[in-house]
Amino acid sequence: MNIEPDLSNMDYNTSREKITLAEYGRHVKRIVDNCVKIEDRAHRNQTALEIIELMGQLNPHLRNVEDFRHKLWDHLFMISEFKLDVDSPYPKTTKSQIIEKPEPLEYPQTRIKFRHYGKNVIALVEKAKKVEDPEKRAAFAQCIGNYMKLTYQNWNKENTNDEIIKNDLRIISKDELSLSVEDSISELSRANRQNNPRQFQNKGNNNNRNNNNNNRNNNNNNRNNNNNNRNNNNNNFRKPYNKTRNPNEGPK
Repeated sequence: MNIEPDLSNMDYNTSREKITLAEYGRHVKRIVDNCVKIEDRAHRNQTALEIIELMGQLNPHLRNVEDFRHKLWDHLFMISEFKLDVDSPYPKTTKSQIIEKPEPLEYPQTRIKFRHYGKNVIALVEKAKKVEDPEKRAAFAQCIGNYMKLTYQNWNKENTNDEIIKNDLRIISKDELSLSVEDSISELSRANRQNNPRQFQNKGNNNNRNNNNNNRNNNNNNRNNNNNNRNNNNNNFRKPYNKTRNPNEGPK
């Protein structure tokens, strides 16, 4: 005889009251609710301290958070729905502070025509346009052109024509800065290639890796040669000593 279980009285979490912080579980929620109902304030404060210790044991990862005990006290008030009246060593968090949304951050919305050069180039161009001395202004423009070529190579991973950089500088500065045909803008990119091996380390690493492999192969060949020589020497020592004797000669 099969008796079907009565599932009408089953208590599911979906039918229970929702808890604020599910990571602490319903048992902590029940303990906190009982703590709220304690009339003796000293007893209530002592129970709150014991609950804080229990919450710290249930969530040991909070120990890595800066001022983790302050975090636990905030969670305690949140679990009690801010009904718990105890003496907290930290300022009591209110419900309005939790619900209140932070002000949105303002992000810069500057639009750059040549994004691969970055905003630093735009700032340098604007500063160079304010220089009145023609010689300093020309030197400033050349430095900007060198930097533009460096950033272009970092972005495009290949060499570029100097005429492209000069034309872009003229467009960015609105014809206020220009470089002549004789001006060279390869100093910074060449210096970066020498002083910043990280950018060009792939080629150097491949060469070093090939050299190491060649040295390893040479060492293996030398080791094999040494083993062959050692075997030959051992064979020479093991050869029997054969002395030609006269068959008519009797034993000694």
